[in-house]
Amino acid sequence: MNQDNYEEIFAAAWNRDGHTSIEFDPLDVNQVLADEYDCGEGLALTRTQLWDMEVKKAARPDLFIPGVIRAGTARSWGRRELKSGDEVFIRVSEQRLWLQPDSYGAVIEACYLNHSSQQVTFIGLPEVEDDEGRTVTASSRQPLFHVTHGVSGAEEAPLNTWRIVHLTSDENGVLFQRFELMSQVSGLPEYVERYIEDVLKNPLTRKQ
Repeated sequence: MNQDNYEEIFAAAWNRDGHTSIEFDPLDVNQVLADEYDCGEGLALTRTQLWDMEVKKAARPDLFIPGVIRAGTARSWGRRELKSGDEVFIRVSEQRLWLQPDSYGAVIEACYLNHSSQQVTFIGLPEVEDDEGRTVTASSRQPLFHVTHGVSGAEEAPLNTWRIVHLTSDENGVLFQRFELMSQVSGLPEYVERYIEDVLKNPLTRKQ
């Protein structure tokens, strides 16, 4: 895989017949903060901070989505800066299976940080050789998937964006049902909460 075509790979998979593409509505982070948290006067995230969160989360998902990643399994290697200023690396972790959330499976992702458009693209891989020359194989218990995380909107009113495409069909609709339930969960995503509390050192309390 060329190091500059991650977004093309995602787009081709997103538009391919037989694949399952799901997109969440852009999340108004500061509106959710104001509506659902008692977090002190004036707490709000900028677009710059939200992108900083995405960059940090890409390299250390275990710190930002501990509810998804099995503790002690996340690692990454091969991080390099391209001529464009963008960055690429490989990461591996054991993640909760979408349809069997009590179980975990190995997920391999080629990661592309597009700093100009402020979007991270994760390309799921079936197999990779790690930095020590060992072969790592993805779990066969769920289909491969690609994901994009990003930010949009104004600097003082950022939006968080999220899309996923599974490289399989969803004939019985169970994947759509799973992600529909995820989209209806109130509050901020776990990774935004972790950034506010652990990086910005601002404790959050949900409104009663």
